Amino acid sequence: MRKSNVILLALLVGILRLEATIATVFDFNYGEALDKSLLFFEAQRSGKLPPTQRVTWRADSGLKDGFSQGVDLVGGYYDAGDHVKFGLPMAFSVTMLAWGAIEFSKEIREYNQMGNALWAIRWGTDYFIKAHPQPNVLWGQVGDGASDHYCWERAEDMTTPRNGYKLDANNHGSDLAGETAAALAASAIAFKPYNSSYSNLLLVHAKQLFSFADNFRGLYDDSIPSAKQFYTSSGYSDELLWAAAWLYEATNDVYYLKYAVDNAVYLGGAGWAVKEFSWDNKYAGVQILISKILLEGKGGAFTNTLMQYQAKADYFACACLQKNDGYNVYKTTGGLLYVREWNNMQYVSSAAFLLAVYSEYLSAANAKLTCPEGLIQPQELLNFAKSQADYILGNNPKSISYLVGYGPNYPTHVRHRGASITSIHILHSVVECVQGFEAWYYNPQGNPNVIYGALVGGPNQNDDFSDDRSNYEETEPTLSGNAPLIGLFA
Repeated sequence: MRKSNVILLALLVGILRLEATIATVFDFNYGEALDKSLLFFEAQRSGKLPPTQRVTWRADSGLKDGFSQGVDLVGGYYDAGDHVKFGLPMAFSVTMLAWGAIEFSKEIREYNQMGNALWAIRWGTDYFIKAHPQPNVLWGQVGDGASDHYCWERAEDMTTPRNGYKLDANNHGSDLAGETAAALAASAIAFKPYNSSYSNLLLVHAKQLFSFADNFRGLYDDSIPSAKQFYTSSGYSDELLWAAAWLYEATNDVYYLKYAVDNAVYLGGAGWAVKEFSWDNKYAGVQILISKILLEGKGGAFTNTLMQYQAKADYFACACLQKNDGYNVYKTTGGLLYVREWNNMQYVSSAAFLLAVYSEYLSAANAKLTCPEGLIQPQELLNFAKSQADYILGNNPKSISYLVGYGPNYPTHVRHRGASITSIHILHSVVECVQGFEAWYYNPQGNPNVIYGALVGGPNQNDDFSDDRSNYEETEPTLSGNAPLIGLFA
């Protein structure tokens, strides 16, 4: 063999070995990632913890929530690294958990995680049932963001006010009531094969809350001003359509589909083309959920309007894939969708989940995605969703997993009160409000408790990341960031 051929062969072998190494490095265990993502929800539990609690550094907390106002608001989830129970992102998170459990139930069962997934959903829905004691009353928040943020303490030691804030016939909140209706309707579908009576109960509440949202229109943060600084609502039109779409999925009652069709223009479902899907903006979710009806051939007399919804669903998907004639979602050099500075990963996880779902709908109908730059196979949507999941798990310029506790390299200074202070089971003395800052927040060492499965805010637009507790844009995890991961990893 000539010398040049030997060199060429050696080069080829070297390249193949390098490719094999790269494949091995980024051969992610999605089952492990799924399990850890569900653990995060156990770390965020408020109330009386069950004997099956797997996150053992946590203990009971918030056991008197609502009592001073004559209502039982014990339970539900703390929002992020703090201890406020914000209704809007919590409800959106439950909707996303349920959608994942519906769409990818086979895969979740294969990973033996359906029990944990349903528990994650039910910890939220049991709370929403308590928070909805009358048809036109919904308790939308417990705790106050401003006073909560003055303290750095464990949930088990809380000294901050735990007032409840409600919506009723005089204090409207169509966005929050609508999202809670969507969460309960989606959860009713998820529970139907396992607990039909609970599923029916969820539907009763979902229908009442939808009527409340529709009949008493207004922004929830006008009624709950303390939410404004943290979760300002951009409008409630999307939540009304979102609730209607989920109620149609859950009931097959044409009333709800007709609502989405009749209000397609007025509420913007067939008009708004968006590049974000989040706790605040549901339009892309509505458009893809309604496209499913069309793709299943069930449009009937509503086909023309449903096609307008699908055109906007395609806009979102094409924008994520960078095939939208220049009107694309910004993407970092490392390949990550970048939507906003604060906790960008929540927009990544929700978009990736939505693309995975849309890929399923298109595949089932043997259809393609229509982009300005041509027809796209459903597999391309799934490949892109996978690229975002893989970036989260470590295939990124920093080679860091943004899912805490996954892989060899992950953030250790997560901005989370409970994770950053030694567990009450070990350190039995109370950690007071200001003392928490002095002894724990400013502690240069890593957190004593690993908050497994927490998706941190993630890197900036240049793929740079600073693992620093004070860096709230990048190191704080949220319910709404984590919830779409269950379906995505499945």
